[in-house]
Amino acid sequence: MSEDVRAHRATGEVRQGFAAGASFGAAIILITLGILSLLQGIAAVTEDEVFVRGLDYVYKFDFTTWGWIHIVIGVLVILTGLALFSGATWARVTAIILAALSIVANFLWLPYYPWWSILIIALDVIVIWAIATWNPRVPTL
Repeated sequence: MSEDVRAHRATGEVRQGFAAGASFGAAIILITLGILSLLQGIAAVTEDEVFVRGLDYVYKFDFTTWGWIHIVIGVLVILTGLALFSGATWARVTAIILAALSIVANFLWLPYYPWWSILIIALDVIVIWAIATWNPRVPTL
C-alpha cells in the first residue's frame, strides 16, 4: 500500500472518528433539546408567565397550541435521540427531519423567545451537520 493511500485512509478515519464522536454528541444534544422543548411546551400550555405576549405576528397561535407543538416535537426528538445511539439509518434520517422541523418551529417561535429560539436553531444545525457527515459503516479508530 502506497504512502499516499495510507495517508488518505488515515485522514478519512480521523474525519469519520470525529464525525462519529460528533454524532454521539448530536444524540446527546438531541435528547437535551427534546427535554428542553418538552419543558418549554409544558410552560406554554400552563400559560406560565415566562413568555412575553408581544405584538401580533403572522404565525401567531395561542400559547396552548405552541405548547402542544413543542411537547410533541420534544417527545419525538427525545425518542429519536435515544435511537440515534444505535447508528441505524432510520434513526439518522428521522433525526435530521426532526431537527429541520425544530428549526422551522423555533423560527416561528422567534417573537416569543428570540434568543432561545436562535440558540436552538444553531444547535439543530450542528446536529444536522454531525449526523449527515457520519458514516457508521466506515470503521473508526
